[in-house]
Amino acid sequence: MYDALLDVWHLYIRALKKTIRTPILIFSALALPVLFLVLFSQIFTQFGNLPGFPAGGYVQFVVAGIIIMNPLFDSGGAGESVVEDINSGFVSKMLVTPVNRAAILFGRLLHDMTMVLFPVAITLVLAYALGATVITGAPGILLILLTAAFFALAMSGLTMAIGVTTKSSQAVASLDLVVTFPLAFVSTAFVPYEFLPGWAQAFSNVNPFSYVVNAVRVLMSTGFVWSTILAAYAVIAVFAAVTVGATLFQFRSVVK
Repeated sequence: MYDALLDVWHLYIRALKKTIRTPILIFSALALPVLFLVLFSQIFTQFGNLPGFPAGGYVQFVVAGIIIMNPLFDSGGAGESVVEDINSGFVSKMLVTPVNRAAILFGRLLHDMTMVLFPVAITLVLAYALGATVITGAPGILLILLTAAFFALAMSGLTMAIGVTTKSSQAVASLDLVVTFPLAFVSTAFVPYEFLPGWAQAFSNVNPFSYVVNAVRVLMSTGFVWSTILAAYAVIAVFAAVTVGATLFQFRSVVK
């Protein structure tokens, strides 16, 4: 067990070094939430004045959606990274060493869980500057960060499953967009559930993104509503079990 954890740690550090050596990846990951938060909060700010819109205004409402967009849109890097490792021969080299096979994947997943914390933190700081608050204080902020990290695990598992299956960066990018845009925009991220058309409400009811956004939103605006928070964690757990499980299953064909 100790050796497996050590392998995960070393491969995690390798993934971090690769990211640090590519500053454009860091810049885009940090700039995207800032861009989205500024644009959405300013362009759609009048939505907050509509009858029946949640109290606090549109900025307070939309921050939760922008926060959870970070693991949603950053997850594509995991799939592309595993494709690069397979096609470059890195995985083949690892297979002739005593390294734990699953550690090759979990090192990257741990990397994605860590990296998502930085844009989420920046989003929260900017949200404060724009007038938003986190009613649950420091404990709520920590739980928001933890929620985003675990959702990053589930989403990275999805793109890695695509990458291991197709062995194509283009396929990862294309399928990632097909999956992420409906998850993000047909949800409660940018519009209250009551304002969605009927078909969108039906989709939102089974959309994991809505559950996670709702959990972050109550932490920011309502309090520790554990029924909403625990529902989100249950959805994340099931989603992660499916996506990471699919990745491990597909990876077996690579390590044979």
